[in-house]
Amino acid sequence: MKQDNQIPRMLSEPFSPDVRRPKTKRIDSDLVIVGGGLAGTSAAITAARAGIKVVLVQDRPVLGGNASSEVRLWALGATSHMNNNNRWAREGGVIDEILVENMYRNKEGNALIFDTVLLEKVVEEDNITLLLNTAAVSVSKSDGETIESVTAFCSQNSTQYELNAPLFCDASGDGIVAFQAGAAFRMGAEASEEFGEKFAPSEEYGYLLGHSIYFYTKDIGVPVNFVPPSYALDDITRIPRFRSFNTATDGCRLWWIEYGGRLDTVHETETIKWQLWKVVYGVWNYIKNSGEFPDAENLTLEWVGQIPGKRESRRFEGDYMMIQQDIIEQRYHYDAISFGGWSIDLHPADGVFSELPGCDQWHAKGVYQVPYRTQYSRNIRNLFITGRIMSASHVAFGSTRVMLTLACAAQSVGMAAAHCAQRGLLPRDIAEPDNVRLLQRDLQRVGGYIPQFRLADDANLVRQAAVTASSKLCLEALRDDGPRLALERPYAQMLPMQRGRVPSMTVTVDAVAEAPLEIQLRQSSKRDNHTPDIILKTLQFDLPAGPDQVIDLDFDELIDESRYVFVCVMENPALRLHLSETRITGLIALQYRRDQTPFDDIGVESFEFWSPPRRPKGQNIAMTFSPPINGFDPQNVCNGLARPVAEANAWVADPNDDAPTLDIKWLAPQSISRVTLMFDTDFDHAMETVTRGHPENVMPFAVKRFRLRAGDGTTLAEVTDNHQTVNQIDFDEPVETDRLRVELIDSHGDAPAALFAVQCYE
Repeated sequence: MKQDNQIPRMLSEPFSPDVRRPKTKRIDSDLVIVGGGLAGTSAAITAARAGIKVVLVQDRPVLGGNASSEVRLWALGATSHMNNNNRWAREGGVIDEILVENMYRNKEGNALIFDTVLLEKVVEEDNITLLLNTAAVSVSKSDGETIESVTAFCSQNSTQYELNAPLFCDASGDGIVAFQAGAAFRMGAEASEEFGEKFAPSEEYGYLLGHSIYFYTKDIGVPVNFVPPSYALDDITRIPRFRSFNTATDGCRLWWIEYGGRLDTVHETETIKWQLWKVVYGVWNYIKNSGEFPDAENLTLEWVGQIPGKRESRRFEGDYMMIQQDIIEQRYHYDAISFGGWSIDLHPADGVFSELPGCDQWHAKGVYQVPYRTQYSRNIRNLFITGRIMSASHVAFGSTRVMLTLACAAQSVGMAAAHCAQRGLLPRDIAEPDNVRLLQRDLQRVGGYIPQFRLADDANLVRQAAVTASSKLCLEALRDDGPRLALERPYAQMLPMQRGRVPSMTVTVDAVAEAPLEIQLRQSSKRDNHTPDIILKTLQFDLPAGPDQVIDLDFDELIDESRYVFVCVMENPALRLHLSETRITGLIALQYRRDQTPFDDIGVESFEFWSPPRRPKGQNIAMTFSPPINGFDPQNVCNGLARPVAEANAWVADPNDDAPTLDIKWLAPQSISRVTLMFDTDFDHAMETVTRGHPENVMPFAVKRFRLRAGDGTTLAEVTDNHQTVNQIDFDEPVETDRLRVELIDSHGDAPAALFAVQCYE
């Protein structure tokens, strides 16, 4: 039987004096998203799961944008490679789910596998219509401030799409929809005087960030010749940092092979790409044929990017524009919907040809809020603007531009679009205080984290229940079973303290010779930050030579509110600090890295960086505590914070509890349709998506197997191989029960079983 769309065996059409039009297909939906980078993808998944129909338009063959196999830049955000003071700062929600899944399948960082993870997440959503290889080409408006439709064309199936919806989202990077719709935008850097931004660049430094192209090499075990193409750069000394090239550095780490900051980064991208190709092939010619790198003999050039990774072009104006002070001062916004934490990272416009360092990076002391008002156009009523075109000054963009920060913010667009579609609202309406509180609630329900906001959710039945557990951790000791660390630089233990007197502690050191020992008790000047910039007390000890010296620490300090403190063991290479293999949710050890010292009055602060060595290093300090450290109570599962911030915010079972259980008891039976559990997937670990490998594919704190039981003992659900943060369990029929029991049966590592949050809904 011939299908409706099947063509005849032979098709013949006569000459037509008229212009033939391509096949045209109309698609109606609730939301059209143009741009399938991590921002557009995250917005689409969020909107689809919230119940609305989405068309996702991507002009490339894969999703991911700069994170895809076409560009191969690792995705990062507030964790900043774990090299700043933003603890437990990995982004939450959908983008966390994607990162954790990629880690599970792809800890080696294969860009092709990451493509499949993104594609799978999208095609599994019935509410998403995905159009790959499809470019938006024009916009139609019903009036001056309202988009009616977007026309897009797919080169692979020669089909034109007319995409109609009440709501549109531009996540395209260059802002093709917002630009054609007439939305106000900026390109280049604002003068310092406009917003009082002291880090605004000079004309000499340049007003735009350029593009980069990356490359991979491979050792094939036999000598490989390389004959450069005629267009390869023939004078390597034109690159001032040419002596930095070596065979051990993959091209993705050579992010500073950058160009285009003095060109039109929208319309001259192809020109920029050709220049970058010249540089890359010139660099490889230098490595292979200069004689300076004999270890390159067996290396071949395996892959060179076909399109450049673009940093900056247009930035569109929302009802609020983020500026430098929002980031450095960590300003509060009533409509915060996500967070950032990358440095303000500006690059010289001349890029690889500049005599200046490849970047200037300046950090805040903690993460900052991203307000919802940056995510929609102030001119076009039904247009969201997300991804790197969001509303920010050039200086603020230097931080907000990184992919995970943008993806995290874009989730608010997907959720806000669902609220608009379901309630007959426009994007600006969601910024009203009552509406934005609902948006914040729904983002937090699915694992989003918003600094300075707790999930206040009266619909969560757990808030009305008595919550008890089979045990809880009372931390008396971190056992002395780890390596000995030479104190060539300071090392610190972060500890969650309850209000009151700091407990007495001990640490153990070996002294290879007589040596002084200095230990400081510190805290952060802001309760939710993790920069140890306030010294509360310093203890000094003169140690004789010898092993296993137990040092008693009595700081005699009162803590006025629950918060993290830092026990900092200062540098002395003659000492060896005893470490512990015990790892516990909410505890982390840090090493002093460096100081941030501004070269001038550029509106940023001076402070120290303390960050954790990556596993398998980074062991906690072997310590004892009297009285024990508390704060791991079962009631934490409904306190509205599903990660460590100023406290551990988790129920942690006693390590000796062989069957950790959490009981949730109501005075009367409840009708429960959905239960959500949130586990510890180590929000401090920067899950770089490609190139950089990781020591494990599942975080050692994560619960692997768990079971839900009703009050009568009936098993409601059992998960045997969990590796995700958020587990949402929907029942086919509502369950009537006066008690819910959560049994944590097995974990992926040796850390005590832990649970951040439990939500139950009718």
